[in-house]
Amino acid sequence: MILIPTVATERASAKFVFTHFNTDNGEGIHSSFYIFVLGLLMSQYSLAGYDVSAHLVEETKKADQSGPIGIITSVGLAVVTGWIYLVAITFAATDIPYLLDTSNDAGGYAIAEIFYLAFKNRYGTGVGGIICLGLVAGAAYLCGLSAVTSNSRMAYAFSRDGAMPFPSVWYRVNKQEVPVNAVWLSVAVGFCMALPSLGSQVAFQAMVSIATIALYIAYVTPIVFRVTLGRKSFVPGPFNLGKYSLLVGWVSILWVIVIAVLFCLPVAYPITKDTLNYAPVAVGGVLVLCLSSWVISARFWFHGPKTTVIVNV
Repeated sequence: MILIPTVATERASAKFVFTHFNTDNGEGIHSSFYIFVLGLLMSQYSLAGYDVSAHLVEETKKADQSGPIGIITSVGLAVVTGWIYLVAITFAATDIPYLLDTSNDAGGYAIAEIFYLAFKNRYGTGVGGIICLGLVAGAAYLCGLSAVTSNSRMAYAFSRDGAMPFPSVWYRVNKQEVPVNAVWLSVAVGFCMALPSLGSQVAFQAMVSIATIALYIAYVTPIVFRVTLGRKSFVPGPFNLGKYSLLVGWVSILWVIVIAVLFCLPVAYPITKDTLNYAPVAVGGVLVLCLSSWVISARFWFHGPKTTVIVNV
């Protein structure tokens, strides 16, 4: 993370790193506050995924403690390492218009160009930058594995409860007790969803917005019931926030409401069919389908998760 600014022959000032807003961005957005708001999307997206611990607790020991600890640890590590990484990269970004220029060596991909230029200007070749970019790609691949793992376990759980089409197919596990069919289903769906982003930056932004909004709506739903309907009946586990649980719960709810609105905002102006943020349409469509399915059919036959563990009291 500190290699790139160390190798770079030119580095931005601390004032530039911590106070500059790229208002000359070619996207028609010149408000510093609006740029800050849009920047929250990627940072919030990078913090998503900590729910993997929750989906894998059935495969761990002392799940009631290891699950929450895993969530807190992943968020803490992501915050620290992510902040250091972003600061290091920003110190090496001295000419933003050139980094975004599609005629540069990386075709306008700023991060790749930063890596490439840092080594090329120092050593006359950008091979080192390509290797560093490969490390980033490897990290992204591991994030993808985490997402596939999480999605496959959710598909497995929904199938176990009879809430997915062809549940016997996705509920099947191999000798290692891995839901292989659910894993490949997650891979196929993820691959298809990523295809539109290859031809459109707006499509990529919308996909990230959809994923982030949907994830955090899913995260906050049990919190809403915890601080409202279940406020008196909720039985805390061995790992809990004690007297601060309600406060943290309400803060979480308010934050999700805020980001859900922010991430539906346009990411480029003027607004056209090519720059429109389709996240509200997509998220709204999914919510309508889910609610319609529940009202029309699922409420008559779906009775919640099936109990697979017998607890002796």
